[in-house]
Amino acid sequence: MTTFTFSDLVDINQISFWLSLASITFNPTFWNIVARNEYHNHTITRIFGSARTGTYALALTIFVLGLVRDSLYTKALLDQPTVPLLPRELAIPVPAVLFLIGQTLVVTSTWALGITGTFLGDYFGILLDSKVEGFPFNVVNDPMYTGSTLCFIAGALWYERPAGLLISLYVHIAYRIALKYEGPFTDAIYRNRATATKSYSDAAKKEL
Repeated sequence: MTTFTFSDLVDINQISFWLSLASITFNPTFWNIVARNEYHNHTITRIFGSARTGTYALALTIFVLGLVRDSLYTKALLDQPTVPLLPRELAIPVPAVLFLIGQTLVVTSTWALGITGTFLGDYFGILLDSKVEGFPFNVVNDPMYTGSTLCFIAGALWYERPAGLLISLYVHIAYRIALKYEGPFTDAIYRNRATATKSYSDAAKKEL
């Protein structure tokens, strides 16, 4: 039985390893700060002239940042030690299936929410008419984040890099922290709309 030390599995001296972690940290931090600023100050809306155009601009920015993150992750994997993580007969099918499931969750959640629903349009005042409860939201609560994490794990298994599993764990933690901020704030936005709608309805009834 082969015994591995931590340094045999993860090379923390590789700058690409830390750049990958930095990108994973930066992305959700960036979009949460920018979106909250937009909700309070409408900065992006003023720059682009409309809330919808501003949402699309933020969506494009987040998409590009995601590509950069994925590129840095791939570079980090290639710079890390290679250690077989699965039996040979499972080395291809398992990561392939995980990647397929992850991408399915990401793509179908984007399809269900639309561009504005996926990329923080509610912070711009573009709210959904009702909560989306169909697939994939009836399978997992946060399909976008869950799917993305599965894709990271799939990459680690595909390239046989234990460091990738460590980075994937960091992705999971980073997304859980992001949800602690996003979830309650988004819920508050919709509660405020419900309160405003009720107040308007009550005022209209009084006028009648």
